[in-house]
Amino acid sequence: MRVAIGSDHAGFDQKERLKAHLVEKGFDVVDMGTNSGVESVDYPDYAEKVARSVAAGQAERGVLVCGTGIGMAMAANKVDGVRAANVTDPEFAALAREHNDANVVAVSGRFVPVGVNQEILDIFLGTEFGGDRHAGRVAKIDGIEHKD
Repeated sequence: MRVAIGSDHAGFDQKERLKAHLVEKGFDVVDMGTNSGVESVDYPDYAEKVARSVAAGQAERGVLVCGTGIGMAMAANKVDGVRAANVTDPEFAALAREHNDANVVAVSGRFVPVGVNQEILDIFLGTEFGGDRHAGRVAKIDGIEHKD
């Protein structure tokens, strides 16, 4: 599975560790930046890169890391076809995939330990969408993008 990953400066250190973890697990990881934890950058720029990669089918899933994960998820969700979830708990990672067919996960590089984020990614990338009754709800979410 190809996974696009990106971060801002606040998430850079964890992004590097999470990227290494994913490569070790056998994922094809595409790093979309940033390349430093020192220089301040704007998180929407990196969220958009990852989200557009997923929406275009260049990556099957996306991983975003910033201080909280909140801003990254909000920015990524502006891209048609992206269902980004800000996840701080492994159980929520499973539910985001099973119930919501999330294709991008945003995690906190400041408030969640890297070991927990590794578990979140393992579960997020290893869990299939449940379909059935959830499929109609996900279709309604996707339909919101096209109402205007």
